[in-house]
Amino acid sequence: MRLLDLLRFSILALRRQRFRSAMLLTAVGLGVSAVVILTALGEGARGYVLGEFAYLGTDTVIMIPGRKETTGGMPPMTGVAAHAITLEEMEVLQRAVPGVTSLAPMVMGNGPVSYKSRERDSMVVGTTAAFFPLRKLEIAQGSGLPELALGEGKQVAVIGQKLKEALFDSGRAVGQWIRLRDYRFRVVGVLAGSGDSFGADLSEAIFIPVASAQAVFNVHGLFRVTLKVKENYQVEAVKSAIAKQMQALHNGELDVTIISPDAMLSTFDSILRVMTLGVAGIGAISLVVSGILVMNVTLMSVKQRTAEIGLLKALGAPSSQVRTLFLTEAGLIAAAGAVLGILVGHGVVLIGAKVYPGVPFATPAWALWASLALAIGTALLFAWLPAQQAADMEPVDALGKK
Repeated sequence: MRLLDLLRFSILALRRQRFRSAMLLTAVGLGVSAVVILTALGEGARGYVLGEFAYLGTDTVIMIPGRKETTGGMPPMTGVAAHAITLEEMEVLQRAVPGVTSLAPMVMGNGPVSYKSRERDSMVVGTTAAFFPLRKLEIAQGSGLPELALGEGKQVAVIGQKLKEALFDSGRAVGQWIRLRDYRFRVVGVLAGSGDSFGADLSEAIFIPVASAQAVFNVHGLFRVTLKVKENYQVEAVKSAIAKQMQALHNGELDVTIISPDAMLSTFDSILRVMTLGVAGIGAISLVVSGILVMNVTLMSVKQRTAEIGLLKALGAPSSQVRTLFLTEAGLIAAAGAVLGILVGHGVVLIGAKVYPGVPFATPAWALWASLALAIGTALLFAWLPAQQAADMEPVDALGKK
């Protein structure tokens, strides 16, 4: 039988069994769309996390209080450790480690920010002027925080765009005095854009000098410190020098964690790639289930088309041709379902990208081809047994059955 005739015969058989064909089409389509959507979610999460770290560049180092080797767990995220990191230590670090060109210590908290009768609970970031270029944040109005000594507090603040709109509407914010808890600060700048960072909307934040933040929250330790490495210095060498200096400052105990963006990116990239493969495997399970449905429906089709099979074999059709007919039907419905699933999945991914524009949802090409191949492969595999049963029928027995 010619290929064209084989396809026509198979399509005709599928059209005669519209309901069953629709069931198979739906089952395969759902399985493929699940793979497409889940891998897009995995890749979106991977791209989002890597993008959040990318702003730091390759010439920065982050120091966090606490150390896995000394605490037996993950480094604490709240600045609580065996020894707190202090501003005095950062002043020593600036002098003692030649590879450090600038640093941005951070104190984090939340508090009510008010102007006249308007008030908003906002994230408070205590830091230095170096924070803005390190984080690649732009100032839309006014200026950033002034260059101050690390231990010097001053009543100045930079506010995010949303906080500015909440307190001042369309009025001028620069030069106005606002209240944070029991302290007053003069607005010297307004942040441009949203400044999103790991889900935190910096456009709703207020930035004040780090020493002022310590006074506001009555804390001595730092949340974390970001350090910029000078040109022509190796990041790993600078990390080692910082570790040695901090160990000396903490009575010989290295109780801080020092990480570089490259190391974090590599770790997260590996983890998220495995996660993407994992969710793709979950989606592939539904394709195996659809393959079982293909087998059941094909078995029913063989039982109901016994006379047709007997007639074909009586007219001289070999067993291999009968088997090929049923396999072709299964392959066609699987291919059509896979294409439908890819289109539906891609549509859902596009909707997700519009709803969450900050997350780079994208289905990798390997997932599309793998889902297509798996859909057709499972359909042919599970249809083989009933197709072989049809091929093994004797013409006399098949024609004799009612």
